[in-house]
Order: sequence, then C-alpha cells, then structure tokens
Amino acid sequence: MSTFTAELVGTMILILFGGGVVAGTVLNKSKGFGGGWIVITFAWGLAVAMAAYAVGGISGAHLNPALTIALATIGNFPWEDVPAYIAAQMIGAFLGATLVYFMYLPHWKATTDADTKLAPFSTMPAIKHPLSNLLSETVGTFILVLGILALGTNTITDGLNPFLVGMLIVVIGMALGGPTGYAINPARDLGPRIAHFFLPIPGKGSSGWSYAWVPVVGPIIGGTFGALFFQQVFEGKNSIAFWIFAVIVAIIFIGAQVTVKNVRIED
Repeated sequence: MSTFTAELVGTMILILFGGGVVAGTVLNKSKGFGGGWIVITFAWGLAVAMAAYAVGGISGAHLNPALTIALATIGNFPWEDVPAYIAAQMIGAFLGATLVYFMYLPHWKATTDADTKLAPFSTMPAIKHPLSNLLSETVGTFILVLGILALGTNTITDGLNPFLVGMLIVVIGMALGGPTGYAINPARDLGPRIAHFFLPIPGKGSSGWSYAWVPVVGPIIGGTFGALFFQQVFEGKNSIAFWIFAVIVAIIFIGAQVTVKNVRIED
C-alpha cells in the first residue's frame, strides 16, 4: 500500500467510526440515540486509535492536515509530501462521511432538525463567536500535536502509542470540546462538510459554510504552534517561527477577549 492510499484509508476509517458514533447518538430511531457526550468522546478516541493501528506502519497515520503541516514545519516531514497527504486525508474524510450517510440511510428522514443532520458530518459551535471558536480550535489542536510529540519521547511498550493518542483525543474532547465540538482536524471537518453539501439528505438545510473556515484555520495555527512549542521548550531549538506563531496566538486570545462582550447568547 502506498502512503497516499494509507492516509486515505486511515482517514476514512477515522470518519466512519467518529461520524458514525455521532449519527448513532443524535439521529432519531437509532438504538444509540441519546448516548451523549461521553459516548461520543470515547468513540472518537478509539476511532483515532483504530485508524492509526491500521495504517501507522505505512504512512505514520497523520490523518490530519494540521499534524502533517506541523511536522513539516519543524523538519520532521518533507514539505514535498504534504500536498499528497492532505489530498488523501480529504478524500478519505469525504468517503468516510459518505459511508456514514449510507449506514444510517433511513434515519435522516426520521430526523427533522437540520442542525442535527449536520452534526454527524461537521462541527458547529455551541455559542457562535468566531474568535472564541477559533481560540478553542487553536488550543485543542495545540495540545493534540504537543501531546503526540511528547508521547513520542517516552520509552513505552511497543505498539501502545496509537492507543495513548486515542486517549489524548478522549481527554481533549471531554475537557476542551464543549465550545466547538473539537474538530482539531481540517480534513475531519471540511471533507464531511463537503459530503453533506452533495449528499441527498432529506431536509438537510445549510452545510454551515460561514463557520467552515474556523475548524480549518484554527487547527493549522494551533497544530503548528504546538510543534514549534515542543521544539522550542522540550528540545531547546530556538526559531523565529515560534515567536511569529506565539504573536499570532496571542492576538487570537486578545481578540477573543475584546470582542466577547458583543456575543449574542441564544436560549
């Protein structure tokens, strides 16, 4: 299997399980209906672990453009391979979301709320405030990439790393996922959102394009800063890029704080 195919298949597995558990807990008449946040966060963590076990030995199981870009930024992955990896991840995410659609085929009609029908595909914020939402995705992906790199420095039992990364996803979801649904992965959000747009889901409503930039930009900024932070603080390698991204992240924090007073809270 090529690395392109591995990233495609791995991301497809990730979305099939991750999007599938959301569909199973929110779509009407599903036997998993009402499973709740704990079920979703645990299943997403296991989805990452299973996908990583499936293709990690072939492609490294990035499964996430933010991770691919972050690793390239610190020299741990060749830039010339980045476009192919991202393309594979996007295609895999689209295919995984399409499989979720077919898996729950009768349940889309049984579910009336359009926002609920979008949830198995893509994230939307609990309270819409772009800079706060961007901050949430930035911090979540920062700790994801930092955690992945830190785990790699530990001497642990061979083969345990994918499971530990899965557990990292679980704790990110439980602790930091409430504001936005923790996309922390541009392909995970954008690929299924495109699938939602094209699939003939009855009464599906909007695909939420006005928000779609947040779970793309936030993870790329946060993931890159997480990798640069690891290089700067853990490895002691100073770089101008670290300070540039530190300023960008600081601006997001300050901007969110300054503008939050204007946010509208809906009942």
